[in-house]
Amino acid sequence: MSFLSHLNPAPSFPSYTGPYKVGTTDVEIPAAELPSASPTPDPSLSTVSFRIFYPCETPTKTAKPVYWLPDPQQEYLGAYVRFLGASRRVSTFLRSSSSMVKYHDHTILTFFSRNLPFLRILSYTTIPVIPDAKLLQAKTKTKRWPVMVFSHGLGGTKNAYSHLLGSLSSHGVVVIAADHRDGSAPLSLVRKAPGSKPRPVEYRSISHRQTPEVEKARDDQLQIRLWELGLIHEALLKIDRGEPLMNTLAEKSPEPMGDLAMFSSVLDVHTPGSISWSGHSFGAATVVQLVKSVFYSSSKGAPLSYKPLFHPSASSQIAHQITPTSPISLLDLWCMPLLSKSTRWLNTQPLPCYTPDGPGGKNVVAILSEAFFKWGNNLNQTKRTISEDPSLDKPSMQKHAAPYIFYPVSSAHLSQSDFGILFPWLTRKAFKAEDPARTLRLNTRAILEVMRRNGVEVADTSAIDMEEKTADGRVPGGQVGQGGQGGQGGQDWKILQKDGSVVGWVALELGDSKHTDEAANKETSQGADPMEAVVQGEVSKTRSN
Repeated sequence: MSFLSHLNPAPSFPSYTGPYKVGTTDVEIPAAELPSASPTPDPSLSTVSFRIFYPCETPTKTAKPVYWLPDPQQEYLGAYVRFLGASRRVSTFLRSSSSMVKYHDHTILTFFSRNLPFLRILSYTTIPVIPDAKLLQAKTKTKRWPVMVFSHGLGGTKNAYSHLLGSLSSHGVVVIAADHRDGSAPLSLVRKAPGSKPRPVEYRSISHRQTPEVEKARDDQLQIRLWELGLIHEALLKIDRGEPLMNTLAEKSPEPMGDLAMFSSVLDVHTPGSISWSGHSFGAATVVQLVKSVFYSSSKGAPLSYKPLFHPSASSQIAHQITPTSPISLLDLWCMPLLSKSTRWLNTQPLPCYTPDGPGGKNVVAILSEAFFKWGNNLNQTKRTISEDPSLDKPSMQKHAAPYIFYPVSSAHLSQSDFGILFPWLTRKAFKAEDPARTLRLNTRAILEVMRRNGVEVADTSAIDMEEKTADGRVPGGQVGQGGQGGQGGQDWKILQKDGSVVGWVALELGDSKHTDEAANKETSQGADPMEAVVQGEVSKTRSN
């Protein structure tokens, strides 16, 4: 059977499972209109860009589609082809399925465009959202929607996690998907004004070998990312206050607010600790660096060797927002960017939640793919990063509540993005990943439940998503469980249980050497060079360089 016969005519997404319809709007705001909590790292980055996913009203007429591949699609398609050409495992796999024998950018591009339409047909793939739909009235006690800011990983974009972020929005969360212009996306376009010719920011290939040059390059990227998240935070404050902002991506008039006006006075972004912060891979590292950089910005104990990448004042709005109670979700945290010598001191400081009056790790969830679980070095560093004392080589017994750590079996790094759903056959064959839709449901459930347990009002997880009821109404193995039964906490309490209540959902402990040893034993079969790691998930072993 040929490779092409396994492919669907056009990759598609399943429907979101929350009780609300999901709307979306694309935003690009001139940086000059936003106060910056830290100096601009690159003057050529004249705007900040993000996509908003939000609960919306049911439309009264058919809405135009929102395509997964952004405009201009040919440019983005070419960028993804070049990006995929960086993966040795993917390229070898594809070469074995075709007559392609050469390996360089031109041949890769020709191969994809002529022989493998599975990227070209992405032009027809749509996201199950409603563009610029009317925002639904908040169902919370405060009449304001909870807000999450999400940072993408290498090869990601503001669209590349649409299923996870849309699923969260369908449960009552306004999610802001950043579009980073640090050279980590296959392509991003900077538009100074509506209708102006965009300036491309293309993917920047950087080795995964930890050298001073690589550390400097990753620091530069992180500096841009942190600056962007700071601007996004300022934009959210202005949007909620109803202050005029130009959206260079607005199809209608870019005059004061436009479609952004519907978010005025309905976003929970002013209460300290109210915004949730989340990211995948490099994005998860970005979130860790952000919350620590802000929280420790006024610390007097930092050594002279510490060179902060983001240094807001203690009186800044973002310093007011990020607190020990800020919910944090880290998906496949890639730790190498946090190990730079210039920021090493920050890496030894605990997350804000571990302050004496903080909640401990109960507002932190780290979700790994099985591929990242098997990456022993990164697993150890992840545990250190989210422990109450990251300066220790191995986390000891916690005085505070421990964070939540899980991984779904048979999952790859790509399973936590849209790519697993769009190309399940490829990810299954190349990365041994199974059921990517379920992997994302498990991620969604865990993130929502951590939010619930920390006082964030979100909609209930359905019995179907909790796998206590099937779509045709059957109840597998008994009766539907009741939310919070047994005094376990939130509505979907099973998802954070550590007893195997959820099949294929493995809980990890900070100080458990059993899982760490197991990961180390499996690591040798997961070797990846830096180029492959970009696609498979930064699971790069520097010894393979």
